[in-house]
Amino acid sequence: MLLLDTHAAIWLTEGQPMSAQATREIREAMQAGELLFSAVSAWEIGLLVAKGQIALAVPVRMWLDRLAEKPGIRIISLDAETALNSTLLPQPFVQDPADRFLVATARLLNSPLVTRDRRILEYAKAGHVRAVKC
Repeated sequence: MLLLDTHAAIWLTEGQPMSAQATREIREAMQAGELLFSAVSAWEIGLLVAKGQIALAVPVRMWLDRLAEKPGIRIISLDAETALNSTLLPQPFVQDPADRFLVATARLLNSPLVTRDRRILEYAKAGHVRAVKC
């Protein structure tokens, strides 16, 4: 399994370049039907579009539908266990709710998180989560 950080999902669908390692691992996860996209990222993307902080090539609902139709991608929900675990992450970690939910999800699933977020990559170097730099 491989979990996409919010920006990694955007870059994947918008055709933005990523590292060779991330590209290879995303391709392998898709072939195995194990590329994960969290409902938390859908929430975060919706907020970013609504605030005008990002623009997608298509309306956000269509974007999500297209992502869901891609072979090998599974959309996963946020459950109570993950929500609770996001409050119990080893410190120090950022207070951004989306990052906390995504890291908690990756930890519970024992799945690497594809990200370019410096704070999450540093958290991974400290051994608290597995990450693939994109």
